[in-house]
Formats: sequence, structure tokens, C-alpha cells
Amino acid sequence: MKISIVVSIYNEQDSLTAFWEELKSIICNSSDIEYQIIWINDGSKDNSQKIINDIVLNDKKENYYFTTIEFSRNFGHEAAMIAGIDHSEGDAAICMDADLQHPPSQIPLMLKEFVHESEIVLMERIKRHDNGIFKNLMSKIFYVIFNKLTDGAFKKNSSDFFLISKRVIKLLQNNYREKNRFIRGYIQIIGFNKTTLSFEAPSRFAGETNYNFKSLFKLAINAFFVFSNKLLSISFYISLLFSLLSSIVIIYSIYQYFFGSKVPSGYTTLIIFNSMCFTILFFLIAILSFYFGKTADEIKNRPIYLIKNLSTTKLQKE
Repeated sequence: MKISIVVSIYNEQDSLTAFWEELKSIICNSSDIEYQIIWINDGSKDNSQKIINDIVLNDKKENYYFTTIEFSRNFGHEAAMIAGIDHSEGDAAICMDADLQHPPSQIPLMLKEFVHESEIVLMERIKRHDNGIFKNLMSKIFYVIFNKLTDGAFKKNSSDFFLISKRVIKLLQNNYREKNRFIRGYIQIIGFNKTTLSFEAPSRFAGETNYNFKSLFKLAINAFFVFSNKLLSISFYISLLFSLLSSIVIIYSIYQYFFGSKVPSGYTTLIIFNSMCFTILFFLIAILSFYFGKTADEIKNRPIYLIKNLSTTKLQKE
């Protein structure tokens, strides 16, 4: 059996060596499995690529070999994962990050489920040791809203740490090629035998997280617009409601002008109502703009990622 391990990297020079030592200690205990370790350097600006090159050059490669992918620039975590999946040669692929918050110690449990015919193994994070109250609250709110706006029941606290079988790999290689992606969502809606395992994410080994509030907000917005058209329906109903209210105000004003005892002052009411109408109008335009923008990205059909360097160091059979 061959297993591909897809490792996404962006400015992880401080944790890469420790990550590799821990990962190697796990995979070397499975002598009956051949591993393809796929390093994806997502345009790192530090010494991550040099560390990867040193590992590839100096490691003795027991029951594993390396595929190294270096992007021409930073294309984002989603692009890094799909690049690794595109170059996967294994019977299954495991996607994970190199910051040690996706513990390599969970890999044997994931493979056990795969051997028991689970084609997708989701890893649900039940606790993250360096998350504050605010991030935990935002995560809960995201999944509540996300599940309300989409037709699928998505696992809360699901992560980009997962295993997919060869059949799912081929599906992602040939389909779901949108420029705006949410892979952890895709693998939850495509069906097949699925298992969910729980894990606790330790604190980052070193460095700062690459997911700040802006990045998380962008990811959330992208997920909403990739998986749901309900915002368009909501926009329609809001527009219908305010059209009705506007009609009532217009009819009332005309009636008072012709048949009322006096023309109502109504200045404050009209100002408030107009302000609300314009606020709602701009909100609806913003929603439509997001959809138009996402559609424009797909029409342009630009590549999901660009590779600067690609190399494979094959396992030397004795």
C-alpha cells in the first residue's frame, strides 16, 4: 500500500525540522507501507524551501520518497492542498499542515479507518490549545450560519487535516476545479463511506499563525459563496419587503396630499426610511458583487496555482 502525505507550508521555517522528525518517527514504524511525502511550499518568504531541500538531500529515505512543489508565489492554503492532491500517487492521501497542530500521531488511526473501507476520514478538532474565547466563538457562529445557508450538514470544527481515498483523489483531480474552493467542504458533500475522528490541536510549535482575522474572514466569505445561493434568495425577499414598505409610504403620502386635512410633515420619517432603504440597497449590491466577482474568476479560467520548481526523489530499493 502506498500513502501520499500532502504537507502545506507557508513560512514554517521554525517548525519544519521538528515536524519532519515527528512525522518520520510515525511513518518509519509502518514498514509495510510506502509513503510519498509531498512538500508544497506556498510561496514562503523565509528559509522554508532551504530546510525542505536539506531534508530531501540528506535524509536516508527508508520506506518513503519525496515530491517537492514550490509555487511561483503565494496562492493560498486551498491551492497548496489541491496541488498536493493533483500530484498524489498513493492509494490514499492525507492532507496536513506543518505547524504541528495536525498531530502526525493521528496518522495510524486514520489509516486504520481507511483499511476498514472508509474512503474519507475527517478529523474534527475538539479543542485547540492556543485558541482564545473570541476565535472559538467566531468558529461556532460560522458553522451555525454556514449550515443554515447551505443544504449540507457540515461537521463543526472540521479541519484541513483529513484522509481521502484514490477514488476521491481522482474526483478532486478531474472535478471541483473552481478557482474559489473550500476543500474541507467538498469532501463532506460528495458522499462515499465517511468516518470522523476527534483530536486535540496543540499550540503552535513556533512562530505566528498565518490565519489572522482577515484571512479567516476571507475563508468564511469564500465558503458561503462557494456552497450557497441562498443569499441571492434572501436578497430577493429583502428587496420585496422594502418595495412593499416603500409602496405603502408612497400611497399614504399621496392620499394625505389629496384627501388629508393637512400635508403631513413626516420629514424625520422620510429621512430614516430613505437611509434604511439605501443601506439595504448597498447591502444587496454587495452580495451581488461577491457573486459576480466569483463568477468572473471562473470565467477567466486562470490557473489555480503556478509551479516554480517540481522534483521527485524516488525511494532507492536495496
